Amino acid sequence: MKKTFFIFLLIPSMFLALYGTDTVPPSVPAAKQSKTLITRGDIKILEATENIRFLSQEIVKEYLFLFELSQKDEEKQKLNSLLVDLNNNLQIIEKTTKDQDSKDILDFLAYSKDQMSQIFMEKLSKENAALLLDYSETLLEGADSIAEAHMYAFSKEEKMLMLTKKMEYLLERIMKYYIALHIGFDTPTNKTQMQNAISKFHENLHEILMYDYPQSIIATRSELNQKWNTDHIYLSRSKHLFIPELMNMSTGYLEQLITQITLYHTKNL
Repeated sequence: MKKTFFIFLLIPSMFLALYGTDTVPPSVPAAKQSKTLITRGDIKILEATENIRFLSQEIVKEYLFLFELSQKDEEKQKLNSLLVDLNNNLQIIEKTTKDQDSKDILDFLAYSKDQMSQIFMEKLSKENAALLLDYSETLLEGADSIAEAHMYAFSKEEKMLMLTKKMEYLLERIMKYYIALHIGFDTPTNKTQMQNAISKFHENLHEILMYDYPQSIIATRSELNQKWNTDHIYLSRSKHLFIPELMNMSTGYLEQLITQITLYHTKNL
């Protein structure tokens, strides 16, 4: 599912309107101030890293669907479109970051992206699927490292916003491994990765359930919880019951519910 990410979209304009400078006001935590003032560039980079996390999982999930289910040409076009999105976010970081380590990491990520592009031009194969699984982890690790270099202490609403974005990424990650385990990549590592993603989703969902939302969001939250409980049952039976198209539709709906909660936190920044 092609996503449009908007994490922190309101923050840059808010800072500009209030302060008219490139830096965040003095209320920024002192620990971060001692390193460097938080800029609108940091916020753009954090947004881009969230996009890369999500796309790193979605791209490979879509390829695995294509490999397993022999989807039509429009699915190949979707892969290319997702790759364009990935490239755009890499370019945002390249043009924005002043951190040398981040620039060096970008070289590895750009290489992974180029290799993925090459694979998309080749015949579908299990070997290429294995390579894409590796590249997706490279992109994920790189995005995490770059985000760490531009991180700052989040407010309560920002923390919840980040949590919802992570939940969307985790759903794509779960589906990536759900399919991979059934098409010949049932390694102990992949099984562990899938279970870790499920556990982390549970933890984040618990945070959502404990948060004091208004009535308008509580209904969405309840539906999210109920739907996930149903999906989790099927995921736990995945060894004997493989229904990739239904599960992909279902997790896509979960992402829509999470997006509604994300919007709430975005509006309350």
